[in-house]
Amino acid sequence: MDLKKIRKVHIIGIGGIGVSAVAKMMLKLGKKVTGSDLNFSEITQILKSRGVIIYQNHKKENLSLDTDLVIYSSAISKDNPEFLEAKKLQTLSYKLQILNYSEFLGELSKEKYTIAISGTNGKSTTTSILGLILEKAKFDPLVIVGSKVNQPLWDENLRMTKNNFRVAKNLAQNKYFVVEACEYQANMLNLHPQIIVLTNIEEDHLDYYKDINDIRKTFRKYIEKLPKNGILIANGDDKNIQLILKKVKKKIKIITFGQNKNVNFQICPVRRLLSNEVGNMDKKSGQVKFTFQNLNFKGLNNFKINESAEFTLQIPGLFNIYNAIAASAVAIKLGVSLNVIKNVLANFKGIWRRFEKVKEKNGSIIISDYAHTPTAISGTILAAKDFYPTRRIVVAFQPHHQDRTKKLFNDFVKSFDQADFLILCEIFDVEGREDKKNKDISSKDLIKEIKKKPALKNKQVLYANNLEETKKIILENLKPNDLILLLGAGDIYKIGF
Repeated sequence: MDLKKIRKVHIIGIGGIGVSAVAKMMLKLGKKVTGSDLNFSEITQILKSRGVIIYQNHKKENLSLDTDLVIYSSAISKDNPEFLEAKKLQTLSYKLQILNYSEFLGELSKEKYTIAISGTNGKSTTTSILGLILEKAKFDPLVIVGSKVNQPLWDENLRMTKNNFRVAKNLAQNKYFVVEACEYQANMLNLHPQIIVLTNIEEDHLDYYKDINDIRKTFRKYIEKLPKNGILIANGDDKNIQLILKKVKKKIKIITFGQNKNVNFQICPVRRLLSNEVGNMDKKSGQVKFTFQNLNFKGLNNFKINESAEFTLQIPGLFNIYNAIAASAVAIKLGVSLNVIKNVLANFKGIWRRFEKVKEKNGSIIISDYAHTPTAISGTILAAKDFYPTRRIVVAFQPHHQDRTKKLFNDFVKSFDQADFLILCEIFDVEGREDKKNKDISSKDLIKEIKKKPALKNKQVLYANNLEETKKIILENLKPNDLILLLGAGDIYKIGF
């Protein structure tokens, strides 16, 4: 793919968080960009304000013969009228290229030193942290994140909060590309990375994968795509990752992080700064201090770290410490100083929908979080109790995808033990991915089993048919000291207070 020869790009499903970053990149390169989506959103409005022509709904008339490149979201079906029109136009114009989002990233990764962040949970946060570290260290990276970063990110011409993209000052000459590599439909296999980061692996996307064995097999194939001088930076505490590493046949450099003694970067005991140390945590961000020690590891040009180093994070949860260490390990390997890493971590404000404080109401705090897998849900609730130990934890969860809810049903039932008050909204219907055989599953089924749990025996567990009903239940039961978690990968974040 020669970006210099591309003059006009059309993006199908342009409102998606990933493809919208590509639209911004193409604008930066001086390309004409058009796109379409079923609904207008904050993302499409931002793109429109920057000069992107956006059509509502998908129609073949939205494409023109002078288009050089069509990029489509993974949510787009092969019978989409614009996709079919693109195929038709391709027969009339030898120059027209058609790529899905992950294929486009794959083409881009061929031209850069690519660092791909992969795993079931933590990809967006780890990608954002690493992007900020490399930017601060003057590596001038190109960065594409599957979320939005809650601090200025990073382009001098697009300097704004809640951006999902950093363009290099000189994209043609920049070397480093940091990208979130999604495992859905094995999309990460399209990439050509020099460094892979594996945060964790568990069962998910079982409408595509057969089972956990299939997931592990696909990730092993992905790891073995690394070149001879490639590097894998992996969670040394994750059981599925360890099983994969035992079967990797190709010789690659492996750097591990975690809490056990056999890893290269060992996370030492965590110290949480509570309200008596940092002031009222509800008015001033809580903090987590942790250390890691470097064991038998050399970075770029034999840059070596022997001492333990203490770091501070403003975002809660052990899982975020793992994310921070993963990003730090990459940075150290590339020769970034500890002082730069410490500064970025201490000032990192998190990302959109990852334990994001969205509002305070009558003394209560409302947190929005993307958690939609059992592990992410339980981890987020524990993080809330840890950061806000005196508050009642009210959880409003909207399950995402009927197939996921059905296949991980028992794991979901176990996820809410630490909640003080639980509301389950009806399952979010993922357009184009639902199977008729799963239509019999409901949040009501989850509630029935959850109520049998001893941990929730004396706590309220309520059902809400939709977002409006969810909001009503929250407001009717709201107390001044509540911490409200709005969890899920659907549209529960749209609840306004």
